[in-house]
Amino acid sequence: MYDVNMRCLAARVNYKTLIIICALFTLVTVLLWNKCSSDKAIHFPRHLGHLENLVGKGALEKREFDSEDDNDLASLLRGGKPAAKQPSADAFHQEQQRAPPVASILNNNANKLLSIKYEEMDCLINDDYTIKGRKEGNEVYLPFSWIEKYFEVYGKIAQYDGYERFEFSHSYSKVYTPRGTYRPDGVFMSFEGYNVEVRDRVKCISGIEGVPLSTQWGPQGYFYPIQIAQYGLSHYSKNLTEKPPHAEVYEIVEKRDKSTKQNDWMVPKGCTVSTVFDKTRSSNVNQFSTPESSEGVSLLLGNTKDFIISFEIKFSTNGSVSVVLETTEKNQLFTIHYVTNSQLIAFKDKAIYYGIGPRTSWSTITRDLVTDLKKGVGLSNTKAVKQTKIMPKKVVRLVAKGKGFIDNITIVTTAHMPAFFAASDWLVRNQDDKGGWPIMVTRKLGEGFKSLEPGWYSAMAQGQAMSTLVRAYLLTREQVYLNSALRAVMPFTLKSEDHGVKAVFMNKYDWYEEYPTAPSSFVLNGFIYSLLGLYDLKETAGDKLGQEAKKLYDRGMDSLKAMLPLFDTGSGTIYDLRHFMLGTAPNLARWDYHTTHINQLQLLSTVDDASIFKEFVKRWKSYLKGGRAKHN
Repeated sequence: MYDVNMRCLAARVNYKTLIIICALFTLVTVLLWNKCSSDKAIHFPRHLGHLENLVGKGALEKREFDSEDDNDLASLLRGGKPAAKQPSADAFHQEQQRAPPVASILNNNANKLLSIKYEEMDCLINDDYTIKGRKEGNEVYLPFSWIEKYFEVYGKIAQYDGYERFEFSHSYSKVYTPRGTYRPDGVFMSFEGYNVEVRDRVKCISGIEGVPLSTQWGPQGYFYPIQIAQYGLSHYSKNLTEKPPHAEVYEIVEKRDKSTKQNDWMVPKGCTVSTVFDKTRSSNVNQFSTPESSEGVSLLLGNTKDFIISFEIKFSTNGSVSVVLETTEKNQLFTIHYVTNSQLIAFKDKAIYYGIGPRTSWSTITRDLVTDLKKGVGLSNTKAVKQTKIMPKKVVRLVAKGKGFIDNITIVTTAHMPAFFAASDWLVRNQDDKGGWPIMVTRKLGEGFKSLEPGWYSAMAQGQAMSTLVRAYLLTREQVYLNSALRAVMPFTLKSEDHGVKAVFMNKYDWYEEYPTAPSSFVLNGFIYSLLGLYDLKETAGDKLGQEAKKLYDRGMDSLKAMLPLFDTGSGTIYDLRHFMLGTAPNLARWDYHTTHINQLQLLSTVDDASIFKEFVKRWKSYLKGGRAKHN
């Protein structure tokens, strides 16, 4: 009887234990099911650099149990009772909404599972408006799109070696290291990096003058001496810093082997191409003649590497030289026509037209086909040339029409010196009897300043023209360039109100105005460019011829050293002194102008060892990385 009772008790105990175990298993299953049902799919990126993007998109968000849920589960697994009552479905949903999401990714390098907890929160900005941010522990994160605009800082996501990283920068412009002591025959500042002709405010390179036509202050286009001088100085500097260009010569009649047949030229019926002796050149040249209705004579080129063409031409009648290009626009053919008329530029039906003037005497035409194509296709009636991705792929052929002579057809990689001398010669031809280059467009610097009417001079234009002309003189030793540079001193001696460029600050300091406004504006970068021109001239002309330039330079340098602190904000620089002259808010310099100020002072410090230049360069460089002057 006793043995039977014990077996029955054991059976009852086993039955009760089994019920308890089943109950515990059921509860654990329910809890795990509720947890898993609230989860979202987790994808593990290959690289940790993707975390920010994935978190921003919510692709990795998942919910975790709060501390009370964890305690309940632990108690159940130990076989005890839950520490707290199981919440209702509504309460559980509300708890989920309050719980912070967790983003989990697999560390590709260490194979560790990382978790970053964050929660969204409202951020009140200056008691004015609210934006959404995120809180992670004691840290608060604001959207960079807001930070970028609010603080005017810069950042981007970049890829390196297969992973992403975020790159932050306080500024966007760079300072260049000087090559050594500045010289009038050397590279001009960092102008080897300038590409004046590609600017959207350059309408085109004139076919007649060979220099850029600006639309900066008017869509009709005008010749702007500053831009023309910069065009020349940039190509001069590139010529000193780049490798010699590759050249492919297609036709030099004088050097042609006598046994070579003239089968390179395609000559339709009624047209002729012949070799004749030109007395003015003392050499043989090609003479061509085509009827008006003819398609012209053509020379196959087929160059796919270089896109600057040069040829020597002399027309006897009206005519044209055209270049056919195969382009990246579905391999379509575009033709650039250089025509003996005064038209500036036109574009119609894949044909671009540039007027080159009569050309009744021998002259060399050098054209950048990439620039000419883009300016033609992007032609508009606004100030800016429309952007286009079209590019030439092949220089197919050259076509000549009318009657005339042609020789030395060449395609080269670069042609910097023709561009430099086009600018230098334009400056010589267009200087007026007062030594200036009048700017024939109205300029309104800002509210409170009187408009500058067409015909005004600019000290910056005068200075950069001097720097261009001095270099042309040092290359050629032709006195015409030096004489032009010497005459350019005259406007520096006259006050702005007397049609000059000189202003006087506080009745003491001479200043040479980029914009000779009323009241004076005291633009810093333009003033320093004028000093560089005066320096180039005084160093080149010598003690006697350069006496006036030296006196103007010395006075200007004294003014710069005294007034430089007025342009320092403690975190950047100021473009001009309108806040002093007009009582308005300061005109803060953009970062590209700020670095121009630094580059200019660095250059001056190579010819003047005044400590103020080095001190300001050091401090202004620090502003580029967020440095600030001390507060009280």
